[in-house]
Amino acid sequence: MLKAFRLFLGLVKFEHTIFALPFAYLGGILAYQGIFPIHYWVFLTLAMIGARTAGMAMNRLIDKEIDAKNPRTLDRALPKGLIPIWQVWLLVFVSLSLLFFSAYKLNLLCCILSPLVVIMLISYSYLKRFTYLTHFGIGLVLACAPIGGWIAIKGSIAVLPILLGAGVCFWTAGFDIIYATQDLEFDKKEGMHSIPAFFGIRKGLLISRLFHLITIISFTLTGIVGIMGLFYWIGILAIIFLLIYEHSLISESDLSKVNTAFFSVNSLVSIILFISVVADFSL
Repeated sequence: MLKAFRLFLGLVKFEHTIFALPFAYLGGILAYQGIFPIHYWVFLTLAMIGARTAGMAMNRLIDKEIDAKNPRTLDRALPKGLIPIWQVWLLVFVSLSLLFFSAYKLNLLCCILSPLVVIMLISYSYLKRFTYLTHFGIGLVLACAPIGGWIAIKGSIAVLPILLGAGVCFWTAGFDIIYATQDLEFDKKEGMHSIPAFFGIRKGLLISRLFHLITIISFTLTGIVGIMGLFYWIGILAIIFLLIYEHSLISESDLSKVNTAFFSVNSLVSIILFISVVADFSL
C-alpha cells in the first residue's frame, strides 16, 4: 500500500503543488483583504488538489506513448507499467469529482467555471503537438490559481487577480522553457514543439528572461493596484533576486543545473510572495 501510494504521488508530482497552491491562497487573501475564514481554506485547497491531480494524471495518460520513447521520462511509473491505466483513470475521476464538489461548496461562479478548468487541463497536454507556444498552456492553467482564489471569495472577477494571474502565466511559461531545454533533441526528433526546439537554446533562454521580466512588471502592477505594503515590496525584491539567480545557473553551454533552476528556485517564488502578502495583512 505504501509503495502504491508513493507511485501515485510520483505520477502526479504532488510536491509540485507548491507552485500553484500559494497563488490560489493569494487570490483569496487579496479578495478578502485579509485572512479568509476556514471554510474557504478547506474547499479552495481541495479544489486545487483535485484540479492539479486530475490535470497531471491526464497529462501522464495523454503522453504515455511519448514518455515511453523519451530517455528522460521512460522510467516513469506509467510507461514502465507499474500502475494500471484503469487506476489512473479512477484517480482522474475521483480528482475531478473533488474539484466539482469543492467548486459547488464555494459559490455559483466557481461551479459554472469548473468545466472550463477541466478543458484547459486536458488541452494543454496536446499543445506541444501543434505549437511552440505550448508553454503558455501550462502558464494559463497556473494563472487560474490566483484568479480562482479571488472568485472563490468574491464570486466575481476584477483587474487585480488578472494582473497577478498574468504574472503567474509568464513566470510559469518562463521556467517551462528552461525545463524544455532538457528535451531539445527528443522534441526535434519526434516533431514535438517548444520554444527551445523552434528557436534554439540561446534564443529560448533569452525569451525565458523576457517572460520573467514581464512577470516582475505584472507583480509590480499588482502591488500598485492592490496598494500593497512594505512586506509585499520586500517579497518582490527577493523574487527579482531569485529569478536573476535562476538564470545565472544555466546557459547555452551548461544546462547541468536545469533541475535546480526549475524546482529549487521556482518553488520559493510562490512561497515568498504568499508570506509577503500574509505579512502585509497581518502585521
